[in-house]
Amino acid sequence: MTHIRDLDPSASPLDYYGAELRRLREAADLNQKQLGSIIYCTGSLVGQIETARKVPTREFSERVDAALGTEGAMSRLVGLVLRSQLPSWFRQYAELEARATYLSTYQAQLVYGLLQTQAYARAVLGVRTEENLDARVAARIERQRILERDNPPLMWVVLSEAVLHQEIGGAEVMRDQLARLLELRRREWVKVQILPFAAGAHAGLPGSFTVLRFEDDPDLVYTEDFIQGHMTANPQALREGSLRYDHLQAAALSVDDSAALIARVMEERYGDQPEADGRAVA
Repeated sequence: MTHIRDLDPSASPLDYYGAELRRLREAADLNQKQLGSIIYCTGSLVGQIETARKVPTREFSERVDAALGTEGAMSRLVGLVLRSQLPSWFRQYAELEARATYLSTYQAQLVYGLLQTQAYARAVLGVRTEENLDARVAARIERQRILERDNPPLMWVVLSEAVLHQEIGGAEVMRDQLARLLELRRREWVKVQILPFAAGAHAGLPGSFTVLRFEDDPDLVYTEDFIQGHMTANPQALREGSLRYDHLQAAALSVDDSAALIARVMEERYGDQPEADGRAVA
């Protein structure tokens, strides 16, 4: 049994989650092993989460809610926990991203975070260090829940063709990631265009950027360097970002031609032939 230590619930969302899990479990007159058996995990894992040594997943939280009849309390709380695992400099952007009504992004090297598969995200986030990797991946995947809500943001994504060829995590990971991009064609509020190598010099050469638009708040332009992100509502920056994005969209392949290129790269470089509806077959 994991050693029980006192938690200060006010120390962090993770500590609060652990304290609440312990309180609810004890109120149900269950020990860690018994709860673990009910929700299909080990008692040790329950203990690690109760002592804030491990970050809970959304699946774990949903099982706890079902087992203890907590009416979704832990599932709601886990969102705060996972958001707290994002880099401190990124959290404000993630909050604004979740509130935006329209996202337009150009990505020069990587698939945009909201469109990444779990395996692709894991390969990206684990490049420099695997410390706390499970939690960091879970936090990134949690961001994608905004695409599942009843009124998701409209999203227009332009990816450099280099993104398709830069092998991240191996061929299987890339097959699944490109298949994910093709599957997104079923969502009318998500559009993906590929900026082909043939475009030559283009407006995105300075690097990746995202324009966020809101119903009631000023629009923002977001960029990143290797240390942190930068947001601005400066009118000149917004004008420049919007103009560059318009040029990128004009230079990119159409949505249908982009899907055809993704499918071709998927087949020729990573070994799978997608079906007409975007599903990959071995």
